[in-house]
Amino acid sequence: MKAIDIVVNLFTEQEVRLGQTGLDETFKAQIRMPEDMRGGVSIENYLARMDRAGIQRSLLIAVRAGDMMIKGSIEIPYQRVHEICRQYPDRFSGLAGVDPTRGMQGLRDLEEAVRDFGFIGAHFYPHWFGLAPDHALVYPYYAKCCELDIPIMMQVGHNLVYSRERRLPSVGRPICLDQVAIDFPELRLLGIHIGVPWTGEMISMAWKHQNIFIGVDAYAPRYWPPEIVHYLNSYGREKVLFGTDWPVIDPERAVAEIAELDIKPEAKELLMRGNALRVFNLPESGEAEG
Repeated sequence: MKAIDIVVNLFTEQEVRLGQTGLDETFKAQIRMPEDMRGGVSIENYLARMDRAGIQRSLLIAVRAGDMMIKGSIEIPYQRVHEICRQYPDRFSGLAGVDPTRGMQGLRDLEEAVRDFGFIGAHFYPHWFGLAPDHALVYPYYAKCCELDIPIMMQVGHNLVYSRERRLPSVGRPICLDQVAIDFPELRLLGIHIGVPWTGEMISMAWKHQNIFIGVDAYAPRYWPPEIVHYLNSYGREKVLFGTDWPVIDPERAVAEIAELDIKPEAKELLMRGNALRVFNLPESGEAEG
């Protein structure tokens, strides 16, 4: 199966050296990141991991994490992600990070990312801004996503302490997506990171709203909450998308552990590929499956 990983962060030597990962050494140890990875992993190395895992395409986030006027905020330029996507068009697609503090300029940036750089979606980190997903400052970006016909993903659930220099509040309860989905019924909304510890709440939102989906990234599949496995394997099979949140979860590990779960073949195809093709309108959507 040609899988699609919808949540991937740049983690090369460049991003680590420039302090653009948002991860300190304590967090890397907490997630048991191998020592030989902690200084960064080259794009070529990561592509080899994708190949071994059977992943055809990864969605790379041009991260905007926090108001850049505040110490500890980070950004990966859209141009950096665009260059990698242009170099490997069959393997990577870009996601445009959203910074609600930038007002109209942020909206112009998002439009440029989609129209000029070919990005296929937006990404929002509520906790980095201390803004819940239903905050008024985010609404113009939802409207722009509707206008551009792109989905937007955002971290829901709690967040950990990624850096001891910048401790962030957990403002992304999945229930916050409820009003957003009502106000923007044509907007495709993805709650990533499973919604832990409110996974049941995340499932309820995806069940209630046709336009809400779930990304099962950032947690090793063997530790996925049982209710999410049941949901994606049954009545929620068209609402859940595979992701890793690389470098948090290695793609080879993720795919191997999913193979150990008792997932029906038709549900697994949708999880690993089919749902992403539909939600993101990926180039492969027009290909004959085979």
